[in-house]
Amino acid sequence: MAAGLASKCSRVGRSLLGGLGNNLSGLLSSSHEMASSTFLSQQRTFIQMRTVLKVVDNSGAKKVMCIQALKANKKGARLGDTIVASVKEAHPNGKVKKGKVVYGVVVRAAMQRGRCDGSEVKFDDNAVVLVDKQGQPIGTRVFGPVPHELRKKKHVKILSLAEHIA
Repeated sequence: MAAGLASKCSRVGRSLLGGLGNNLSGLLSSSHEMASSTFLSQQRTFIQMRTVLKVVDNSGAKKVMCIQALKANKKGARLGDTIVASVKEAHPNGKVKKGKVVYGVVVRAAMQRGRCDGSEVKFDDNAVVLVDKQGQPIGTRVFGPVPHELRKKKHVKILSLAEHIA
C-alpha cells in the first residue's frame, strides 16, 4: 500500500502534493537501505542439522545434508569437526550413492574462525571431505583450499591429499 502510494506520489510530483511524494519516497528508500544492509551483514552460523554442504573430494557425492555434528559443542560443527550426513546428490558411477549415511570432516566453513596469530579465516561456502568410521578419506583427491587447522584436529591425511593449503 505504502509502496503504491509512494510511486503514485512520486509521479504526481511536488507541485500538487506540496512535497508529500518526495518525503514518502525518501522514507521508502531509507527502509530499503536498512533491509539491504541487514541482508549483506547476515550472521554466519555453525554447521548444524539440515545444513547442505558441498563435497570436495572424488568419492562420488556432490552434496550432503548434515544429520548430526559429532564431538562438537551444542551449537554445531566448525572447521575440522566430524559430522554425520546423508548424501543428497551423487555422480552415477561414484563410490557413494544417493541416500547413503556417511561421515564427513568439515574443511571449509562460512563462519569465521580466529587463528592464534590474530587473523581470521572464513570461506565462501561450506564443504566437507567424506571419511570412513576410522577417519580415513574415501576419495583420493581433495579439491580447493583446505585450512591448516586440520593438522591440530589430526586430519593429516586430508591435508596430504589437498591441492592447496590455506
